Amino acid sequence: MQTTIVRLILAAAMFSTTAAFAFDIREIEGTTWFGLYMGGQKIGFAENVTTVGDDDSVTMNQDVTFRLTMVGQQQEMRSTSERKYAPDGGLLSVESRVDDPSGRSEFHAHVTENSLELRSIVGGQESFKHLPKPKETLADAIETTERLREGADVGDQYTYYLFEPMFQRELEARCEVIGIEERVLDGIATKVYAVKTSLMPIGMNSVAYMSENGDLLEDRIANGLIKLRVEPEAMAKDVSFTNDTIVSNAAMIDRPIRNARGRDSLTLRIRGPLGSEHMFNDTGQSFQSSSDGFVFTGRKSAVKGTPPSLPITDAEVTPWLAPSTFVQSDSPAIVEKSRAIVGDETDSLKAVEKLVEWVSDSMRPSYSARLTNALEVLESLEGDCTEHSILLVALARAAGIPAREVAGLIYSDQPQPGFYFHQWAKVWVGEWMDVDPTFDQVYADATHIKLSEGDLIEQVKLLPVIGQLSIEVAGE
Repeated sequence: MQTTIVRLILAAAMFSTTAAFAFDIREIEGTTWFGLYMGGQKIGFAENVTTVGDDDSVTMNQDVTFRLTMVGQQQEMRSTSERKYAPDGGLLSVESRVDDPSGRSEFHAHVTENSLELRSIVGGQESFKHLPKPKETLADAIETTERLREGADVGDQYTYYLFEPMFQRELEARCEVIGIEERVLDGIATKVYAVKTSLMPIGMNSVAYMSENGDLLEDRIANGLIKLRVEPEAMAKDVSFTNDTIVSNAAMIDRPIRNARGRDSLTLRIRGPLGSEHMFNDTGQSFQSSSDGFVFTGRKSAVKGTPPSLPITDAEVTPWLAPSTFVQSDSPAIVEKSRAIVGDETDSLKAVEKLVEWVSDSMRPSYSARLTNALEVLESLEGDCTEHSILLVALARAAGIPAREVAGLIYSDQPQPGFYFHQWAKVWVGEWMDVDPTFDQVYADATHIKLSEGDLIEQVKLLPVIGQLSIEVAGE
């Protein structure tokens, strides 16, 4: 799940804008630099710039650079965003862009009188959506600052809104002042507020430490996994690629698991901050609470009934046939490739077998920091588990087979025995089944620990558990 971790880091850094833009615009117009940290190791930096036009319109820019090491390979990725507000405070537009080794993804959101028009360019394919007019205004951006300057108290609560074009929706930020302390900043005793923000519907939490003037000092995101800390420009840009993001966030175990890829069942003891949103119980796995954590049982589960014929039209699963921003299953290139692979096969399970085999055989393994989408993967035919799974999901949907992304952990003995973040897929062939094209598995083996189902906005819920789990093998 190497690329998926990068996608989650990118999402976390974007969400930090809920605190980073909280200041009095007229008084603090200018530039602020931040160091970006993950698990205590620096992985990048961010520049925030606020300008006020002659007409009192306001523009807020954020530029984030990630410098990561992934399985020994150094990677760089850049994300930029620009938010514009009218003189009366209304949101005018949000422009965001992600540059990675595979290319550029762009998102252009423009507010009209009654709606929001969103233009996305991902994998070279352009798409348009009309969405409800967002609630976000300039008042949302400076809400925290105004409250702190008025003298906020512990327990004060409020709500504001943030439209995020990459997720094609407006997020609701629920805030609470959870602490007040005194720190010495630049030799001066200063009151510092701790403000907790919960982003709905994602449920991701952050705690921002801010001065009484509304200056952001530090933002701790997803239980402190990601941190943005205010720093001088030279210090912020000092990133040395010392931390291997993949290895440092794995759950290592004391001995190898025998026959890992061929296992039909496996029992583990898991400790860490797992919530109900992470614990899936189905034919492939189950969680049970214990005195000191959870007992996990993984099972390799085969389809029991007769698979339906293609195309599948069951109303309860047809939503998982629809294309999305990053799974462009309606693209002519993906539709053509899916038809070429499946051919005249109408048995849905046999069609899945063909698709899994083709993706596994055709993809060249590589690690790259990117905002993955199916079209670019089809063009390059390279990547890690994230690229394998997102291409399979797109090809399956194009063939009329409901499919969705799945993320969690999987056992690997390389570079050392442990459970590493991983991505695979689920397909519906009369029932949902886990398939893993990275390992050419039509039935995913029992070492898969599913913690998330769905697209990127669902995978963001994994952030609080990255690097926070310990695992023991309870029985072989």
